[in-house]
Amino acid sequence: MKKMTFILFALLLTILSACSNNASEDEKSGKKAEETVDVKKGLLNVEITLPASMFEGQDIDTVIADAKKEGVTEVTKNEDGSLTYKMTKAKHREMMQELEKSILETIEETKNSKDYVSIKDITHNDSFSEFTLVVDKAKYENSMDGFAALGLGMSGMMYQIYNGSDPDTKVKIFIKDEATQEVFDETVYPDDLEQEETEENTHSK
Repeated sequence: MKKMTFILFALLLTILSACSNNASEDEKSGKKAEETVDVKKGLLNVEITLPASMFEGQDIDTVIADAKKEGVTEVTKNEDGSLTYKMTKAKHREMMQELEKSILETIEETKNSKDYVSIKDITHNDSFSEFTLVVDKAKYENSMDGFAALGLGMSGMMYQIYNGSDPDTKVKIFIKDEATQEVFDETVYPDDLEQEETEENTHSK
């Protein structure tokens, strides 16, 4: 099931990139809709439809065979090139547990990493829609430790998407000063990610 988790993470990157690149172009709004993941939870099964962009350059038959090896019950090829994965609720729950485990491991690695010297602690809510980084403010503002927030934001978005949460669900990252307990910065994903890419595209022209 870990392989499926990596596949889903790669897909999330594709989706967020496509959404931010197309956000300002009305004529591409249809493509943006096609890039979304559709999760339907039934009484016994869960269906996840993955967009065609995920499978560019890949042999679809191999993709389907690999999915079935991972425990997916059925894979349907759709006319638009997307694939619909049907799995039992137990298998979906296992997938979500793998995602949760991966996020918790990322949190522990970040807290203990020598690369993020300002970060003292990281807390989160049960749904991974909110994270709080407790930091040494002075060290944080003079470092690149903000990249840790990006990783958590992406992981949180991934969890929301595949758990079938509301499509408008946001992931909030709060930066709190350890000494004063003051929240001095906040990032909202995917909004801020799209804004950053739009600004980068504007500056590059």
